Amino acid sequence: MKRPLPVVRLRVPTDEDAVAWHRIFDDPDVMEFHGGRAAELSVYEELTARQRRHDAEHGFCLWTMVDESGQVIGFTGAQPWPGDWGPEGEIEIGWRLGRAHWGKGYVTAAARQTLERVRGAGVAEVVAMVNARNARSIAVTERLGMRLAEVFTIPSSEQRGHCYRLDLHQQRTPDMTQGNRLSQSAT
Repeated sequence: MKRPLPVVRLRVPTDEDAVAWHRIFDDPDVMEFHGGRAAELSVYEELTARQRRHDAEHGFCLWTMVDESGQVIGFTGAQPWPGDWGPEGEIEIGWRLGRAHWGKGYVTAAARQTLERVRGAGVAEVVAMVNARNARSIAVTERLGMRLAEVFTIPSSEQRGHCYRLDLHQQRTPDMTQGNRLSQSAT
């Protein structure tokens, strides 16, 4: 029996969210596949400012995830792939969640909202770039209906990575009716 997904709200990141992201990502478990430790606060300040620009220009970004109590718990969303390798020019979806909130369905619920929003913005296909050892993120891609399209070497770490793809016009993600209901309450 599947448990219902939690209610999660997505919002365009604020200046204050940079501080929250810095605090909740300052955990070696959270950052295991992202360099091992949180970046300096200034990096998150620049990231939230860039995401506000992405939202204004594209209609999507890495949104701040807020739980039922109004607490910032991480981010999820989409942005143009930032690397000079991999799926250049494509739209990548991604997520990062504070450790205290793992295993509760927040990322899946928020990622489903992300897919609906980027579909609504006219994006035809998304990718998710995932470290091959990151079983939790791989499980999310599978719940979203994504398929493994490519195996690659991550230049910064020389570790193996996976590129997952989802055609947004051909495939609806599982339980999309629940995602629509959550998305409508998030705006």
